[in-house]
Amino acid sequence: MMPIPFPGSSSSEPWTVPGSPLLPRLELEPTMSREGVFDGAWWPRSNHVLAELPDLITALGAHFGRIVRVGLDTSAWDGVPRSVPANGLTIRINWFTGSDATISVTRGFQDHFLLLVVPPGTASATAASAMAGASATGNHTPAAELLLR
Repeated sequence: MMPIPFPGSSSSEPWTVPGSPLLPRLELEPTMSREGVFDGAWWPRSNHVLAELPDLITALGAHFGRIVRVGLDTSAWDGVPRSVPANGLTIRINWFTGSDATISVTRGFQDHFLLLVVPPGTASATAASAMAGASATGNHTPAAELLLR
């Protein structure tokens, strides 16, 4: 077994374990009160659905329970299939247009959660601000405004 290298103090990059998948950059509204527009925010590393969605679904499943469907705007993603394997299940993908800054996640029967999607190339400070705004309890700021901060 190889030892896991620890990052040096001069490293500005996030620390990862070599050969392990990266955890999704995800921030959820802490109370899950469902009082705001968004239930949290996700900052994917790329626009590749098959590379990004499985880890997001697995992480959300740990918080929300079994995810059965995801809705996203196909214009914001590369090669959107009708379903994606994740967490040992086949998750159906619904397509919609006009809202590339959001993703809808459904658990159970018609129980929807809405996440702000921060575009992959967004600067770290802007992404952090947008994610904090979308995951604030009672948030009512539109996606476009959150992403301009």
